[in-house]
Amino acid sequence: MPNLESICVDRLDLRCPTKDDAVAIHRLVSQCPPLDLNSLYSYLLLTEHFPDTCIVAAGDGAALGFVSAYTPPARPDVLFIWQVAVHERMRGQGLGKRLLQALLHRPDLAGVRYLETTVSPGNAASRRMFNLLAQDLGAAVNETPLFDRTLFGPQAHDDEPLLRIGPLSDGRL
Repeated sequence: MPNLESICVDRLDLRCPTKDDAVAIHRLVSQCPPLDLNSLYSYLLLTEHFPDTCIVAAGDGAALGFVSAYTPPARPDVLFIWQVAVHERMRGQGLGKRLLQALLHRPDLAGVRYLETTVSPGNAASRRMFNLLAQDLGAAVNETPLFDRTLFGPQAHDDEPLLRIGPLSDGRL
């Protein structure tokens, strides 16, 4: 296992994740507050059932970035971005946006016209990344309420408003 305190990445491999990546992805997300850490089983399911709508940035034997996403069954023109995780040592270099751009260039996602995600009001870094992505795509960002904090039960959780980016052009970037 590489020492993540001294990562020096010469080359990142941006690719579809496999179930062999699930442990490393779980570890990465655990190191990325304020992201909600899901069970290892959920990352196994994502990598097994949704590898074509997820992407991992691997380098030096570690997962340094990960995007989980899916297309809602009734809305094939929407790609819902569930999580964007970037290792602390890789932040500020545009890796999250680069992962999203690479994902949008996949031929299987050519029919996607809208990106949707939820971002809590206090997550300035994610909001900035999605706004920059929308700018690069020449698309609008619309925000509407989706999950009120009361829906999360007794656990302390912020509101999760929906950000909708689009419509996306055929040429993308």
